[in-house]
Amino acid sequence: MFKQAFKNIDDVIWKEAGCASELDYTEQTSWLLFLKFLDGLEQDKAMEAELEGRKYAFILDLPYRWESWAAPKDNDGKPDHNKALTGDDLRDFVDRELFPYLHGFKQKADGPNTIEYKIGEIFGEIKNKIHSGYNLREIIDHIDELRFRSQTEKHELSHLYEAKIKNMGNAGRNGGEYYTPRPLIRAIVQVVQPKIGESIYDGAVGSAGFLCEAFDYLTAKGNLTTSDHNILQTCTFYGKEKKSLAYVIAIMNMILHGIETPNIIHTNTLAENLADIQDKDRYDIVLANPPFGGKERKEVQQNFPIRTGETAFLFLQHFIKMLKAGGRGGVVIKNTFLSNTDNASVSLRKLLLESCNLHTILDCPGGTFQGAGVKTVVLFFEKGAPTRKTWYYQLEPGRNMGKTNPLNDADLAEFIEVQQTNADSPKSWSVDAATIDPATFDLSVKNPNGGEAIIHRSPQDIMDEIAALDSESAKVLGNIKKLLSGAAHD
Repeated sequence: MFKQAFKNIDDVIWKEAGCASELDYTEQTSWLLFLKFLDGLEQDKAMEAELEGRKYAFILDLPYRWESWAAPKDNDGKPDHNKALTGDDLRDFVDRELFPYLHGFKQKADGPNTIEYKIGEIFGEIKNKIHSGYNLREIIDHIDELRFRSQTEKHELSHLYEAKIKNMGNAGRNGGEYYTPRPLIRAIVQVVQPKIGESIYDGAVGSAGFLCEAFDYLTAKGNLTTSDHNILQTCTFYGKEKKSLAYVIAIMNMILHGIETPNIIHTNTLAENLADIQDKDRYDIVLANPPFGGKERKEVQQNFPIRTGETAFLFLQHFIKMLKAGGRGGVVIKNTFLSNTDNASVSLRKLLLESCNLHTILDCPGGTFQGAGVKTVVLFFEKGAPTRKTWYYQLEPGRNMGKTNPLNDADLAEFIEVQQTNADSPKSWSVDAATIDPATFDLSVKNPNGGEAIIHRSPQDIMDEIAALDSESAKVLGNIKKLLSGAAHD
């Protein structure tokens, strides 16, 4: 049912001239899903309060609740089409009354970690791009069919939402900015092994994939106490995100995974001066895939002891600083970080090796990130003691990876198993820190067992990818025809 509802929503959004990409679909679906979720959450809390003989104070005033403007019901609980706004009336209410009202919550909120603040932040950053009130009515009716009440329902919705994020991530050349392959994240989480009671931080949170997978990892073991659940809900997961669309998606993704009030702050992480970070600001674990290739302004670089325009290098300094003594990190970074000869790269490798135990480097194959043609590595480290030995693992799935054959959990199973013992193999080896050149601190991936294997693609792989690309092209052309046809009728 949920899958069909999502398809129906997408079909309607496709008709909108203001929604031209996967990013727009996900954004517009997100704010509506958020309001539908908020309504269900408030109804549950009101019912709970009634059973306990107390009065519940609703967050939203009555005219702005989902049940009032989006999906009014009659006495039998069925949709009341006479009361439901549509057409220009609906669009004007959303644009001129609903969004300004919700944005106002930011000023009224007690702090950035409250649901009120997040409501204000979300509706101050995004705009309604569904300009036809009739299309908006149709989408709302489909959204209203969805239920968030049970864990099973949330689980199914979270899978569908993850699929939307994946499509959005794969849609453009900056795909990795929004979507880190979930098998890679799951492997990183399993190596870092977070425990209940530890705080987990991602300062470049994107769509919150790392935090969601860490939540799933911690809840999968079962037998959690009420106290455990409360810890997971309130003081385990923390993130920061600069871009407004990613911020909204991160909030919604965490909600669908079961975290009702995510501790995600909308801010430019790199605008914080490292000198101002105190012990109370630090976390037990950092899990992240910071954006790479970006260039930060000079005034932002002033916040860091090692000054560089490369965004990912600034983030790595930030992550090291944000870890508590004994804290653990799993961070994705471009593989050129290991060997670049510029002063900033050399200084940063020196900092990492001297302030942390860089115990593992996972070398990822090209094609790990769809839409991003860079090779990456994952750095696993523990803060507080210098590096003595680094274990490398060269991930080689034995095939060329692309959209038709992406990274999967099976590809990483051996790495997760062998990493526990740091055993040598044709794909893995260790390097003593004492042998690292103190002038360059070069950490290049140099497999003593024969180097990187050349993977030859099979004819079937090539044919499959051509077929997939043809299918995508046909879809794009079909959608363009729909838009042109709609414009002609207008």
